[in-house]
Amino acid sequence: MYQFLKNLSTNQQIGAMFVLVFGLLLLTSIAVFLLSLRELDDSPRAQRRRSDLNNLEGLLRTSWLIMLVFWVGWLAGAWVALTLFGLVSFFALREFMTLSPTRRGDHRSLVLAFFVVLPTQYALIDNHLINLFTVFIPVYVFLAIPVVSALANDPLRFLERNAKLQWGIMVCIYGMSHVPALLLLNFPHYGRKNAFLVFFLVLVVQSSMIAQHLASRRLQKAPAAPDISQSFNWPSWWIGITAGSLLGALLAGITPFVPGQAFALSFIACAAGSFGHLLMKALKRDRGIPIWRGQGSAVTGASGLLDRVDALCFAAPVFFHSVRWYFGL
Repeated sequence: MYQFLKNLSTNQQIGAMFVLVFGLLLLTSIAVFLLSLRELDDSPRAQRRRSDLNNLEGLLRTSWLIMLVFWVGWLAGAWVALTLFGLVSFFALREFMTLSPTRRGDHRSLVLAFFVVLPTQYALIDNHLINLFTVFIPVYVFLAIPVVSALANDPLRFLERNAKLQWGIMVCIYGMSHVPALLLLNFPHYGRKNAFLVFFLVLVVQSSMIAQHLASRRLQKAPAAPDISQSFNWPSWWIGITAGSLLGALLAGITPFVPGQAFALSFIACAAGSFGHLLMKALKRDRGIPIWRGQGSAVTGASGLLDRVDALCFAAPVFFHSVRWYFGL
């Protein structure tokens, strides 16, 4: 598989990946649709299975969306991809902050986050300022946000309010921006094919999450952290991570990695994404909600988008910096 993909031209690789990805998504979507037609009773186990199936359908919808974003970005150019991922960051942060109560004194900080920090972060990517891009939020913004809040003269729950906003910026802007930032990495003898790295990361992480959900639904093992997630257990976690890593090794031919490197980097990305998804569930439980959207209707304005991209938000920076460190880029 590695040599086969490596020997293809760029256009042939694009065609092969198009057929592979959308073929797999179509088959999986058909299988999930057929499962949804099965009648279930009102028992707790049936309700749990129905909830798991709804989560899987959400993951598939997000997979379709992100893959469409990738192909549109590939065809239209890097600036379109940056704009699309910037919009994902915007709506994800809006969703995060909707369920985090704010006060009048936070308005300046929110304006700074949405209309200064977010576009600046993506502008740094567009201008290939990779060193500034990696420290802009964790250094400069993390200092600026509390200062702006302090100038609003509202000390009530100051630490809690600023911590929530900083968390939102870190996950929704900093994390997500590392997906298109993969376009900045300059690998020797790889040419202008960095968009394949975006494709590679999204595919292995989303595949790992889908495999983990399917395994959890099938195995019905005791959850590892029942107060946070009823679906997270170690056997299904290992199955999901292994599936994503093996897929990464199979797709090494479209990357600058050899199969062993692709497997290891996929493992790191999938593990970070899975643990990030669990962490976001803990934050949701702290806010007293099971999912970022309400029953039947969105309560955050983005229909549970953050539920679907949280794994990618955590996997992207870990993958980006692991690749950059290992290859000395």
